[in-house]
Amino acid sequence: MRSSSVTQVSTPALYDKWFVFAIFCIIAFGLLMMTSASIVISDQVMHQPFYFLYKQIIFLTVGLGVMVVMLQFDTKFWEAYGGHFLLFVMFLLALVLIPGIGHVRNGSARWLGIGPFGFQVSELTKFMVVIYMSGFLVRHNEEIRYSLIGFIKPMLVLTVIAMLLLREPDFGATVVVITTALGLMFLAGMRLRNFIFLFSVVLFSLVTLAVSAPYRMARLTSFLNPWEHPFDKGYQLTQSLIAFGRGGWSGVGLGNSIQKMFYLPEAHTDFLFAVIAEELGIVGMVAVLGLFSLLVYRIFHIGKMAQLLNRPFAGLVAYGFGLWIAIQFIVSIGVNSGLLPTKGLTLPLMSYGGSSILVSCMMIALLLRIDHENRLTALGIR
Repeated sequence: MRSSSVTQVSTPALYDKWFVFAIFCIIAFGLLMMTSASIVISDQVMHQPFYFLYKQIIFLTVGLGVMVVMLQFDTKFWEAYGGHFLLFVMFLLALVLIPGIGHVRNGSARWLGIGPFGFQVSELTKFMVVIYMSGFLVRHNEEIRYSLIGFIKPMLVLTVIAMLLLREPDFGATVVVITTALGLMFLAGMRLRNFIFLFSVVLFSLVTLAVSAPYRMARLTSFLNPWEHPFDKGYQLTQSLIAFGRGGWSGVGLGNSIQKMFYLPEAHTDFLFAVIAEELGIVGMVAVLGLFSLLVYRIFHIGKMAQLLNRPFAGLVAYGFGLWIAIQFIVSIGVNSGLLPTKGLTLPLMSYGGSSILVSCMMIALLLRIDHENRLTALGIR
C-alpha cells in the first residue's frame, strides 16, 4: 500500500501584515494618548471631556472613506497626473495667503475652509511633493545622475513652494518638504558631489532664513538655553522637559500627567510625545520609537520590492513616504526632548489634527496599493 502525500499550497497574503500591524498600533496608541493629553482642556474649553476624541474619530472615519476611494486608482494614475496635482496645491498655497480666504490661527495663515472647518494645505503639499518628485526623477533619471541641470529644475519648483510655505509662515513644513525631496534625489542616484553641493546650499539657505526672522531667532536661542527665559521664550520647552523629568522609567501612570493641565501648550498636538514621556516613562517612549521604526522599515521594504520588480516610480513614492514619516517623527521627538529647536510638527498618525490624519490616510492608501501591485506583479498577474 503506497502512501500518498498531499502538498498544501498556502495563498500568499495580498498586503504587508507588519505594515498594517504598525499602522493599527500607532493609530490606536495615538487615540489613547491624545485623549489623555486633551481631556482636561477639552472639558474646560468645550465642556465635553471627549470632544477632541470624537473629532479625531470623525477624521479617521472620513480618512477611511478617502482610503477606499484611493485604493481604486492605479499608481500609474499618480505618475501621469502628479505635476497637475502639484500645480493645484501651489494654487491652494497662494490662496491661503489672501486675506479673507485663508484662516489665521496663532499668527499663521495655513488653513482653508468654511467656518470652524479648515484644511491645512501644507500637509497636502508634503504628499504631492513626493508624488511629483518621484515622477520627475523617473522621467529625468539620466539628467539627475550625470547633469547639474538635472537637479536645478526640480529645485526651482521646490523654491517656489518653500517661499509660499514661509509666507504663511510654516518653517517646519518647509524643512520636511525640502529634506524629503533631497533624500529622494539621493536615492534616485544623484552623484555624491552634486548631492553634497546641493545639500550645503539648502542648509545654508535654511540657516539664513532661520536667523533672519526675529521669531525664528528667538526660538533658536530659547532652544539652546530654555531655562534662561523659562516663562517667556523658553516656556514650551521647559514645560516639556519637566514632563520628561517627571516620567522616569515607567511614568506617573496613564491619565496622571500634571503638565497637560494648562502648563504644557499644545499637549495633544505638537507636544504629545512629552505627555507620553510623563505618563508612560521610558517604556512608553521606547514603544513609540519601536512602532515608528517598524513602520518606516516596512515602508522602505515596500519601496525596495517595487524597485526590484522594475517599478521605479512606485519604489520612489514609497521611499519618499518613508523619509517623510521618519523626518517628521524624528523632528517632533527632537523638539519635545529639547534636542531640536521648537517647530510646529505633530507626531504622524498620533497627534490631534484633521488635515494630518486625512493626508496620512491618503499616504497609507497609496502604500497599500503599491504593496498590493508588487505582490500581483511577483505572482505574474500584472
